[in-house]
Amino acid sequence: MAGRIRILFTLLILSLTQLAGGEVNQEKLDLIIASLVEKHGNVELERIERGVNQAARLWTPADGDGEAFHAFCLEHFTVGVEQRRRLLERFEYNLEMVYGHNLEINRELSRPIQLDIGPILPVDRLFAEYDPFAHINEDFFRNKIAFVGLLNFPHYTLEARLRLGEEWSREQWAQARLAQQFIRRVPADVLQRVARAYVRADDYIANYNICMDKLIGGGFPKGLKLITHWGLRDELKARYADDRALLRQSMIQTVMERIIKGEIPREVINNDELEWDPAGNRVLRSGVEQRFEPENGRRYQNLLNICSAERALDPFYPDLPGKIGRRFQQDREIPEQVFEQLIVSLLTDPVAREVAELIAQRLGRGLEPFDIWYNGFKPRRSLSETELDRLVATKYPTVEAFEDAVPAILRGLGFSEQRSAFLAQHIEVDPSRGAGHAMGAGRRGDKARLRTRIPQSGMNYKGYNIATHELGHNVEQVFSLNLVDHYTLNGVPNTAFTEAFAFVFQSRDLELLGFDADDPMAEHLKAVDVFWSTCEIGAVGLVDLKVWHWMYDHPEADAVALKEAVIDIAREVWNQYFAPLFGVRDVILLAIYSHMIDAGLYLPDYSIGHLIMFQIEQYLKDKPLGVEMERMCRLGALTPDAWMRAAVGAPISAAPLLEATRAAVRALSQ
Repeated sequence: MAGRIRILFTLLILSLTQLAGGEVNQEKLDLIIASLVEKHGNVELERIERGVNQAARLWTPADGDGEAFHAFCLEHFTVGVEQRRRLLERFEYNLEMVYGHNLEINRELSRPIQLDIGPILPVDRLFAEYDPFAHINEDFFRNKIAFVGLLNFPHYTLEARLRLGEEWSREQWAQARLAQQFIRRVPADVLQRVARAYVRADDYIANYNICMDKLIGGGFPKGLKLITHWGLRDELKARYADDRALLRQSMIQTVMERIIKGEIPREVINNDELEWDPAGNRVLRSGVEQRFEPENGRRYQNLLNICSAERALDPFYPDLPGKIGRRFQQDREIPEQVFEQLIVSLLTDPVAREVAELIAQRLGRGLEPFDIWYNGFKPRRSLSETELDRLVATKYPTVEAFEDAVPAILRGLGFSEQRSAFLAQHIEVDPSRGAGHAMGAGRRGDKARLRTRIPQSGMNYKGYNIATHELGHNVEQVFSLNLVDHYTLNGVPNTAFTEAFAFVFQSRDLELLGFDADDPMAEHLKAVDVFWSTCEIGAVGLVDLKVWHWMYDHPEADAVALKEAVIDIAREVWNQYFAPLFGVRDVILLAIYSHMIDAGLYLPDYSIGHLIMFQIEQYLKDKPLGVEMERMCRLGALTPDAWMRAAVGAPISAAPLLEATRAAVRALSQ
């Protein structure tokens, strides 16, 4: 093992020196290393070589000359297990204060934009675009804090983390994650530009509502206002039991297509004063047809702005291929090729055709493109969507009512009374302008936020379903911050894991309303439901990935060119994986997801999250959710496979879902 570690260490040093040569020449580095060995002994040679090289790589003339770097290393290199442990503890406490309080500032400055608390003032957007985190990295290098971390704690490449991580102690993991925070030196103005692009895109999406009762011929309920894409998709899913299902679902599909193509009139977005005929694309006011301006490339300009801002980060990540490399290798720690293989293995498995045939049989008609969101595999329930809306509105008429109910909801999920109270004390519910989201805290003592949209008439079932999803995020966030043993390990491996827990909660929403899954086929129905949902969101993730590749391949493209490329990519993915199942080609619905516009290659996390969720659910079959979720969340931010092996005993895999789906199809076809 020692020889293996030494080889990996040598490769690490080579990779670090190749990334970007520092301002201290090799002769000076050799002298510094010799001085430290003389002072501390040859036993520290490996740590000295690694630490000096890590720090030197990012040292610039502004930080001092070679003599200054020499003096710095002699003063700050720490020797001895206990001394390094105390240094780690000091770093962790101080970073929690810095990151946690800055997150609170960020959250509070964004309140008028993200929360439904009154009119948005022009200055609110400026405050929301201010990023208090932008200067932290730069400041930590300027005052040498980052260099102390790099000098004393090891940074490992992704390959090394994947190979060695399962054998590390918790303290070794904490040290590695600490050094990982300082391996980049990015100017504040670049980070501020990135923050601005994301805030503006998020604001655009949060206010992208369609007034459904103004769709001519739709017959949707008065006052129904849906955010795209989430609200439109969930309304479409909810209409399967409707006696006018095909008409309304087809209309929603047309609305989605108009949005994707940029043909939707800008005047009807978030406007309840105009009527709109989606099929003919006509706008009327009091029965009189109006002229309008199509949105055209405005939607895609937001994505282009994010890409442009992200590309400004590229020079500071010379070892990673742009945003795509950062997302997969740094953020997810899952190689891009592994993600593609997982999703393609699902989409191309023969059982997909069997599930499609089963859906057509249950519908009594041929498949329509919008049936990628078919939700008829849910266990039978006695109430319609309208009745569920009334039930939910009665239980949760306000944001405050839902917050008050959180302890009872958690007890219903299997958490003890003590843990339910603890979690509820660390979760605050806010009124959201958007569909809803969860925002974790950055320091112990602060609260995670659950943002949910509740109309004046009370929460509806769609909003409740989303809120249970966000509650899953919050519970993970509270556990993996407050109960993890090292601050640098707080969180989960990547966002796919928090999505997995959110899906676990969301799948139990009806049980929490008192509807027991007494259907003998419930387990099989759940398997095919998860499979079909994972195929849909997996294909969406592939679209998102291909769009980012296209943007990097076409740096001079404008918003209209990007729009056409997104449409072509959505058609291409549909034709490859869904056309053989549906018998319909050139469908573009896979491009409707709002997170493709405002979240920077986020959608693959949903895809992976579905797979992880299913593996967790399989593991939880005979185990209490509350106890096991807490145990899993305490693992913290390990690499994905290391976390999965510790949590459920196996790496991330599509095999459990495929096996369960095959068994389910056989059972449901009898």
